[in-house]
Amino acid sequence: MSDTEATPDDVRHVAELARVDLDEDEVDEFADQFADILDYFDALDEVPTVEREADLVNVMRPDEVREGLTQEEALANAAETEEGYFKGPNVS
Repeated sequence: MSDTEATPDDVRHVAELARVDLDEDEVDEFADQFADILDYFDALDEVPTVEREADLVNVMRPDEVREGLTQEEALANAAETEEGYFKGPNVS
């Protein structure tokens, strides 16, 4: 068990945000697991910092301007389009 407190109300709140239905046994089990996870984060606070600057090197290539797709080419394989745009499912 951990010393960090994760209450059953915390678990219910997170489950509600994630739209997950939990029964009371699961709520208690997850409360214990959440507390353990929070202890791992507390352990990270104990990791010493490094007093050395990293040798940073830009590994990205330079940007190059190139010709892009036309709107027709971009929409050619789309399952559905509407007024020149991709059409996706409604999100509630």
